[in-house]
Amino acid sequence: MTISHGDLTIDWLGYATVRIEDGDGTVVYLDPGRYGTLTGEWTPDTEGVGHPPARDYDARDGDLVLVTHDHHYDSDGIRRVAREDATVVVYDAVYPPGIERDVEPLDDLPQNVVRVDEHTDRLFEDVIVRTIAAYNEPDGPHVDEQGEPYHPEGIGVGYHLTIGDTTLFWPGDSDALPGHEELDVDAFLPSISGNFTMDRREAADLAAALDPDLVVPIHYNTFAGLEADSEAFALDLAGRGVPVALDE
Repeated sequence: MTISHGDLTIDWLGYATVRIEDGDGTVVYLDPGRYGTLTGEWTPDTEGVGHPPARDYDARDGDLVLVTHDHHYDSDGIRRVAREDATVVVYDAVYPPGIERDVEPLDDLPQNVVRVDEHTDRLFEDVIVRTIAAYNEPDGPHVDEQGEPYHPEGIGVGYHLTIGDTTLFWPGDSDALPGHEELDVDAFLPSISGNFTMDRREAADLAAALDPDLVVPIHYNTFAGLEADSEAFALDLAGRGVPVALDE
């Protein structure tokens, strides 16, 4: 299902992959690939969960591709979504040689790859890209059995985008952090999966504080550890007067 918001269309393609297109035809992708969501091989751990179906996706129409951290770096996914003359924006800490998956070095990608830090505020392909630190707080609930954050500070970023007159916020794999609620956000794309990121209740509280025009939850139900009750999330926000679209 394609969601329309003003001059934009938004498609959740599975896991953390989102396609955004503006009225002028500029196409942006967030965190493309992984878990067979773009190769047609994905199957749910639990039957009937809400999630986009797997597909053999090979559009290669993206003008701008944004990667938040190692866990979401998939070179095959980038090749499937990006034009050869696209710009691929990758957070500084992404280190393909240290990723225990079959991924290509960034230098092997045909696109123009640009590294960014957590303080970037820059124009790419008519899109203003602002990076926002993304991590799990060490004294929060999203830690492993040793008490270490799944996403320690410095591992990744989220992206705040301005496309035309619309601002969008994908916080990446992160807790709801101090300062998030101060952002100007028209369309909010939170993870609601819990375990490794903010859960549906934390995401709903943040959405209510941001008061966006639209919330499109992503990054849930891809596998058992990411399962979430998206309908409960939508009902929670409906009760607070915040519009939600489930792109499942």
